[in-house]
Amino acid sequence: MKTLLILVGKTVNKHFAAGINDYVERVGHYMPFELVTIPELKNTKALTEELQKEREGELILKLLQPTDTVVLLDEHGAEMRSTEFASWLQKKQQTARRLIFVIGGPYGFSPALYQRANEKVSLSRMTFSHQMVRLIFTEQIYRACTIIKGEPYHHE
Repeated sequence: MKTLLILVGKTVNKHFAAGINDYVERVGHYMPFELVTIPELKNTKALTEELQKEREGELILKLLQPTDTVVLLDEHGAEMRSTEFASWLQKKQQTARRLIFVIGGPYGFSPALYQRANEKVSLSRMTFSHQMVRLIFTEQIYRACTIIKGEPYHHE
């Protein structure tokens, strides 16, 4: 199973970017994992929030294949402990051809993207910056991989 993490816009903070790249490389030892960055929209001041979500959604939808399992990182998604997420990921590895996680832009997702999504996952009931979510989520993917393999990275 190939896993992609689609992001809207570059990771601006160099410390976050270094951490994200480190975890992406680590995850690559366990499974095919790729980061795909959608360029930020230009002239967003002239766009409403809804129009911005719609345009970002169109760019993301172009990257998806009909058989992809699409999971949005969304505040209204299912919350899981790290061990539960590892079990969930392990099941997806057995059933999904391509597993696509999406971290949207600052205003969330378009209705079309919500409609296309198979599931929604929430990292926390707390709100994190979109930049920070990238680091937290890539670490959680890595943590899940180590849990699946029974490695000592995660402690109960």
